[in-house]
Amino acid sequence: MAQIIIKNLRKDFGDFTAVKSSSFTIEDGEFFMLLGPSGCGKTTTLRMIAGLEMPTAGEVFIDGEEVSQKRASERDIAFVFQMFALYPHLNVQQNISYPLKSQGMPKAQIKVKVAEVAKILGIEHILNKPVGGLSGGDRQRVALGRAIVREPKAFMMDEPLGALDAEFREHMSQELRTLHDQMGATTVYVTHDQLEAMQMGDKIVVMNHGSVEQFGVPQDIYDWPATMFVANFIGSPSMNFLHFEGTVATGDTSISFDGQSFDIPAQLSTASGKLVMGVRPEHVVLQDDSAYRGEVTATEYLGTTQIVTLDTPNGILKARTPATQVANVGDTIGLDFNPRTITLFDETTGEALLSKANKGVLDHG
Repeated sequence: MAQIIIKNLRKDFGDFTAVKSSSFTIEDGEFFMLLGPSGCGKTTTLRMIAGLEMPTAGEVFIDGEEVSQKRASERDIAFVFQMFALYPHLNVQQNISYPLKSQGMPKAQIKVKVAEVAKILGIEHILNKPVGGLSGGDRQRVALGRAIVREPKAFMMDEPLGALDAEFREHMSQELRTLHDQMGATTVYVTHDQLEAMQMGDKIVVMNHGSVEQFGVPQDIYDWPATMFVANFIGSPSMNFLHFEGTVATGDTSISFDGQSFDIPAQLSTASGKLVMGVRPEHVVLQDDSAYRGEVTATEYLGTTQIVTLDTPNGILKARTPATQVANVGDTIGLDFNPRTITLFDETTGEALLSKANKGVLDHG
């Protein structure tokens, strides 16, 4: 397998820039997620790594070799598409063995390798079946088998589970991650599903409008988003934003708005004007004795927990609380926040202000 290094990668289509000077490193053996909404540039980035698109500028290193101007066939990359891309006139065994046959490998060796891959994927019993009558999950396993059998330096996967229903998609995502761990493969995986990225990825790049918004491990991206876009895109419900006018100076450990003071992580940067306090729903505390209050406008029962929606002087806020906590529509309830989990943003730029809590994360991202 291989380390992949992306340096200042850019792709223009006429006057439109699909990817804007992206840089990041995918370590050998990582399960690496390219995450973002439709049109953000994640698939274009994947295709440039794989050699299916030539970059306008920038460099791609695979296993130490600069390959940005090499064709896909010269990069030793296996690509798995969302729509499986199987040969309908061939059975399962013939589909899996096709890359090896194309390389001129002896039949006896092909048979051994196909058997090994089929065992890993648990599809020995369907090797002689036509692919047309298979379930979506089995067809995806066949597509994976065709990629795995080549033993490439890296796997590129473009939303490979997108065509499956929700329940089977979750099952296949677990299988795919287990398969990755067994093989020790370097895998680059495109998805728009933030839950899929958080569950499966070792590292995540979050993209928006062709730019890398943040790069890091899932927990850091969730706990310390670098931008308001990342904070809003990651999490369900997403991070709450309370808007206010004020000034935050280096060294401050509290902020004030709407006549109340709130503790925050020690700030390492100064900002003034339109600011935003971000807090995750599970870090909102409902307590009667708090002076900062909001009116309950909705409750959503989720079994052991509930989502309480409140109208506050600084914006709509959602709190994830125990289902046993009483919160009735129309009630006015006091609110407090876990200070260690607060992120402050400059509303104009959308960027997080540096604090002691997020310093290493935002410096790295």
